[in-house]
Amino acid sequence: MRLPEGCKSVSVRSPQVVVPVRFVAKGARPLKGPGPVRAAGKAFTRRTGDISQRIRTAVQFAFMGITLLVGAQFYLWVRYYETGGTTWKVSRPPGVEAWLPIASLMNTKALLLTGEGPPHHAAGMFMLLAFLAISFLLRKAFCSWICPIGTISEGLWQLGQSLFGRAFLLPKWLDIPLRGIKYILLALFLYVVVSMPVHAIREFLSTPYGLIADVKMLDFFRLMGRATAITLIVLLVGSVFVKNFWCRLMCPYGALMGLAGWLGPARIRRDPDACIDCAKCAKACPAGLPVDTALSIRSAECTACLSCVHACPAAGALDLRIGTRRRTRVLQPAAVAAVILAIFLGIVGYARITGQWHTHLPDAMYFELIPNARQFAHPR
Repeated sequence: MRLPEGCKSVSVRSPQVVVPVRFVAKGARPLKGPGPVRAAGKAFTRRTGDISQRIRTAVQFAFMGITLLVGAQFYLWVRYYETGGTTWKVSRPPGVEAWLPIASLMNTKALLLTGEGPPHHAAGMFMLLAFLAISFLLRKAFCSWICPIGTISEGLWQLGQSLFGRAFLLPKWLDIPLRGIKYILLALFLYVVVSMPVHAIREFLSTPYGLIADVKMLDFFRLMGRATAITLIVLLVGSVFVKNFWCRLMCPYGALMGLAGWLGPARIRRDPDACIDCAKCAKACPAGLPVDTALSIRSAECTACLSCVHACPAAGALDLRIGTRRRTRVLQPAAVAAVILAIFLGIVGYARITGQWHTHLPDAMYFELIPNARQFAHPR
């Protein structure tokens, strides 16, 4: 069979076996197939059968579907009370509290200091704990596997890449200081929560504003002003051209998950003996991390999306591993998905079994508060 231009075939002999090795000239397109290959002067075995991105996409779509169902059910629930009970009555979906990160942080602090579960918005606290546990064990996997905003952001820059031929990463001199925005926002939120005593947290979440904070959140989008609409448009357009524009630069929730992952035991690790220095991993990394030169990635920006692993052509050169530097274990994509689902379903299941998942308020209170939600301002 005729080989492509720039390639030649030789045989490497051992006492037991003759192994054909295919040589690929630098800059030539690598030959396909699982056999031994030599690229840039280094022999390697091609990685095959990687389905990490299919598995991650399936998990993303599953959580996106849950988000859409929760959103639709929550809207119908709100409309029932806004119309005085004349529309279809559905139960309140506790999952909507995932969109109340400040209340979740407040309840988490109160739980840690008192050991008592919160009377209101407990579901948000349990989901926050689940997401922190996932991020600690699996880097910032919440952002690239679970978060619907992260999924939308990824879809937008991929759309831009398909339309314009590429998506952009900001230059380092601009990217690094702008990345600090999300940490500044996180620090402000944490300062507010940490400075509030437990009794103040309980009182705040028991005010009319606190009790229907989820409805106020819905109204923020239903009744948005011009400034909010312009801001959202800028973020959407920016996300088409810049990879993970909102997530990378301004999301304080992602900053919190990144810090949890930075403290955790999982790392993307590179084996320099197996690496062929093709730099495909660094090009594929949506965070622009130097995967091709580092032995392990400790950055809080790593989301364990496995895009770098998927792009790596050399078997054993790059993997997500968990453990200490001396002893690590490869985390296969299916295992990552299984851990994510096990932690999430386990913590949510515990909250449901122990009766802490739902916020219990009488219908009469909702009939009074929800139609008048616009009148309740944030307590000072």
